[in-house]
Amino acid sequence: MIEKRKFLASPRLILAVLMCLSIAASAALADTEKAAEHFNAALRAEQGGDIPGAIASYEACIGEDDGYVDAYINLGAIHFREKDYEKALSLYKTATEKDSQNADAFANLGRVQYRLKRYAEAEASFKKAADIKTDDPEISAELGKVYYRKKDYGEAVTAFSKCHQLGGGDHLTYYMLGRSFDKQGNRSEAITSLKKSVELKSDYYHSHSSLGQIYLDQGKYQSAANAFRSAMKADSKQYRAAYNYAVAVENNNPEDYDTNIANWENFIRIARKNPKAQRDVAVAQDHVKDLKEAKEKSALQ
Repeated sequence: MIEKRKFLASPRLILAVLMCLSIAASAALADTEKAAEHFNAALRAEQGGDIPGAIASYEACIGEDDGYVDAYINLGAIHFREKDYEKALSLYKTATEKDSQNADAFANLGRVQYRLKRYAEAEASFKKAADIKTDDPEISAELGKVYYRKKDYGEAVTAFSKCHQLGGGDHLTYYMLGRSFDKQGNRSEAITSLKKSVELKSDYYHSHSSLGQIYLDQGKYQSAANAFRSAMKADSKQYRAAYNYAVAVENNNPEDYDTNIANWENFIRIARKNPKAQRDVAVAQDHVKDLKEAKEKSALQ
């Protein structure tokens, strides 16, 4: 999530202390005061839903004081929400140039780069943010997502684990952690993480499906069937879960012809109109015929 600056500045307190400064310095402070007034006006505009007004006020703030980093951060957040990612990118780059120790500026820059799929750049930005703010679970989570997208699963495990140790994370970070463990061949930790993901969001399809696939590979057919059933409940349009559910149930009880036929016919119904599933549908249709023939032979014995 993009971070914003929400506080209201109080430049008059500074002015009261510095009355003895030179005329030139006073003029500079006056510009800072005007910038703060524009910044506060922008905050009020945002709170009132006046986004064009907020943009104009943030830009006016920067016009008065081009080193007002918080204005760049908040203006970047507006453009990010509006999906003007290149504009947001430019604003956050400027913010990091104005303040090289601003963790929020680097983290937000990383979030835009991540959205643009510039993963190497996002990694560098999040690492810089993490160096500045070492105990921020959100930054660790964002870094983990970058590693996951880069398929650097060892680093992803490290980053997500740190995020969780710091008290952060959600169903998505635990899902990605579980998948990263799975990619490393650590099925035990993968199951633990995926179960935690399900605990945090019971209707998250991908965690149920990934659990089911692990159990299916392990030959734990009843557990696999339970996981795929939950995946189907989470998203009834996902034909792959219906396919795997039929596989798991049939492997668990191959002679329950009525149940197996019904499960395969359910998969066919879900997947029939999906162009990507046509080969699987054809295989399932042939398999249903075989099951019906096997049922008839069994009845004659």
